[in-house]
Amino acid sequence: MSSSVGATLDLRTWMDAVERVDRIQVIEGAHWNLEVGALSEANYRNAQPAALLFKDIRDDETGIRVLSGSMSNARRLGMTLRLGDDLDDHRLVQALRGKPNAWLADYSQFVPNTVTEAPVLEIIERDDEVDLNAIPVPLWHEDDGGRYIGTGSAVFTKNLAGDVVNAGAYRIQVQGRNEVTINIEAGKHGAMHLREWFEKEGRAPIAASLGHDPLLSMIAGTEIPRDVSELEYAGAVLGAPVDVIKGEVTGLPLPADSEFIIEGWMYPDRRAVEGPFGEWTGYYSGGVNTVPIMEVTRVYRRRDAILLGMPPGKPPHDYSYMRSVMKSAMILDALVATGLPGVEGVWAHEEGGGRQLIAVGIDQKYQGHAKQAGLLTSQLPAAAYMNKFVIVVDADVDTRSLSEVVWAMCTRTDPGIDIEISRRTWGSRVDPLAIEGELPFNTRAVIDACRPYERLKDFSKVAEASDELIKAVLDKWPSVKGN
Repeated sequence: MSSSVGATLDLRTWMDAVERVDRIQVIEGAHWNLEVGALSEANYRNAQPAALLFKDIRDDETGIRVLSGSMSNARRLGMTLRLGDDLDDHRLVQALRGKPNAWLADYSQFVPNTVTEAPVLEIIERDDEVDLNAIPVPLWHEDDGGRYIGTGSAVFTKNLAGDVVNAGAYRIQVQGRNEVTINIEAGKHGAMHLREWFEKEGRAPIAASLGHDPLLSMIAGTEIPRDVSELEYAGAVLGAPVDVIKGEVTGLPLPADSEFIIEGWMYPDRRAVEGPFGEWTGYYSGGVNTVPIMEVTRVYRRRDAILLGMPPGKPPHDYSYMRSVMKSAMILDALVATGLPGVEGVWAHEEGGGRQLIAVGIDQKYQGHAKQAGLLTSQLPAAAYMNKFVIVVDADVDTRSLSEVVWAMCTRTDPGIDIEISRRTWGSRVDPLAIEGELPFNTRAVIDACRPYERLKDFSKVAEASDELIKAVLDKWPSVKGN
């Protein structure tokens, strides 16, 4: 039976639920300078990464802790999404199918509930009391341009009228005692809100939650329509309204169950150098930019607060598994919705950041079916951004297994016939192949790695034991099964 995390965004409730069915590994005495980041990175490389809780961080007197690896396996991700704690990769994708649309349909029923007492109000630091330099903010990667307090953050902005609140997953770099930079790309909803305020008021209200149930970070990083509040969407996932406090300075609604919140103002003419920072592509491909400074006038935090760390980097990284599952479910739903028959599975591989390498499994129904599936997938709105490879395989190939997908490609693909190239498609400036100053188009390949349709009946048989035989021998010699 699946255990319940509860209908709150309380990180400690989430951790208690994890401890009942999985594990959180406590690391004591690591230094914020690179050791927290390097240990987190080493953990991501394990077959089943643990969640790591760093406590008693060296050169820290605040008692603040850092959590990483929160959603790096199917069990914890299923719990976070309130889908169950006993799912494997494929069952998790199936359980997630249709859910984003259902949550989007119901979000307006879950208007946040404003409260005046909350755990995050245990300590309030105002104006000159704020000192972010005293916090054990990790230097995550050796060549990062600074210390990033916000990697699993949810940044809150509102439109000028105040009737639409957005939460976005934007990275936050400490710039001084009471200053941070928040890197918000121009097309994001948060950037649109800032521009409205800058043009009319000369400054913009802004706040960020830096520790919370990982669900909030996941939602903040998901493409949700502009007029939909992420707080209400979170309520739809939880099945209950989110409790919020009202920010003293900005009036923004902020998650009451947060561990650590910063609040203040941004000004269009106050900017600082931000970056570089290891990107989800696995490179320092975003470069160095000059971005607006947030003046932090309030800090709200719990006494022994936990910062949620979700740093990107060379895959697998902190949220690459979560991204893969979410994109796999979204692409599978979108592909089935086109009416294409015979769709058996989709996996957006971590090696491509959940975007650049997509495997699609089909049961071939007619000539051209495999190529149709690949071309459709490559340009679906859910898959088109920065996609580079779509590999279509037969239903006997596990789309989740990169080893099986590559084996199918090597044995069932004729490169001169089965690879289609599309040029000048939707790329990104964080692509290490992008050229500075030029529009970030990309090129993508659709690879038919299915048996040739006209040879389905006589194509060489795979040399492997049947599932029934494997089960029979493992029942006799279970020690061979392994993990």
